[in-house]
Amino acid sequence: MPVTADLSARPGVTLVVAMRNEGSSIERCLASIAAQDYPADHLEVLTFDGESTDDSVAIARAFVDGRPGWAVRTNPRRIQAAAWNAGIQAASGEVVGIVSGHAVLGPTYVRSAVDALVRSRADMVGGPVRSVAEGAIGAAIAIATSTPYGVGGARHHYLTEPEDVDTVFMGVARRETWLRYPFDEEFVRNQDDELSYRLLDDGGRIVCDPAIESSYRSRSTLRDLWRQYFDYGTWKVRVLQAHPRQARVRHLVPLALVTTIGSGALLGIVSRRARAAVAFELGLYAAATAAAAVRYRDRDRPASAVLLATTYPIVHLAYGTGMLRGLWRFRRQFVGPRRRAPGQDVPGGPPAAARKRFESPAGPRRHV
Repeated sequence: MPVTADLSARPGVTLVVAMRNEGSSIERCLASIAAQDYPADHLEVLTFDGESTDDSVAIARAFVDGRPGWAVRTNPRRIQAAAWNAGIQAASGEVVGIVSGHAVLGPTYVRSAVDALVRSRADMVGGPVRSVAEGAIGAAIAIATSTPYGVGGARHHYLTEPEDVDTVFMGVARRETWLRYPFDEEFVRNQDDELSYRLLDDGGRIVCDPAIESSYRSRSTLRDLWRQYFDYGTWKVRVLQAHPRQARVRHLVPLALVTTIGSGALLGIVSRRARAAVAFELGLYAAATAAAAVRYRDRDRPASAVLLATTYPIVHLAYGTGMLRGLWRFRRQFVGPRRRAPGQDVPGGPPAAARKRFESPAGPRRHV
């Protein structure tokens, strides 16, 4: 049944929340869902816990107790992709949205997402990512990961007008769309990118609408930021192997930065020209980073420009180094099939026997 624009016939919506060790944030997340201006009797909330070792489950169960249509369930696979797949399968709503336990939804989030689906006639919609964090370092990380210099052409991080994009944060789509395009549980990172690219490869559309407001608690230490973007870079290789038509220049710039500096440094041992070339590249990069840090600094925190000048290189170098790792980890996929058959193991990924796959009973569809 298609989503209708008639306010008196709002479709049922299911939000699937994935959490694991989110004791510090899950109550805020669920409270923001409870505060939605969407009719409560049209909203189902399924929270899947990935075997948390903190008090996440106790907090979530206490919050959902007595709320019709709310439930907390177990996700033995632990990863987000498995939680979202399980929730999509169990959902009763015509429209399903995936939610991270780190996120806080704006009060009009669900209504705006449904309206965007109707208005745009897109296959999936979502809103831009507004990162928030505590402390000076966390604030710098939030800025760095929400600005063009930090994330390049990934406009779903910062756009101000609705437009077509190649992926969105916490997508919302008709349940039938999710069933045709389930998350691939091979991907412990970048699973939303992989699904989005699969949809786009089949001719689908994804729209990012700023009216769909939410915030996301970003990393608060430089070490955690490095690990996050190193993982993103590693798994981006696998995503682009599966969907080479979706490769963009922005995906390769960090890899080029790392490889040219690294190779130039090695050649510089024996070549004066190589040393000069590396020095020139580093000088240009430092100047561009300093300019971006000044432009995007927090005006209320004078020292934020210095922190940004440190944070931007961590994002870029971690991502590029991660891609180098991915090129090695998934090297066999360059000589074999880019897309595996269901149940087929992938070098560098978990064994097929450990993955529970969710396939649509309707079978594949070429056009959305």
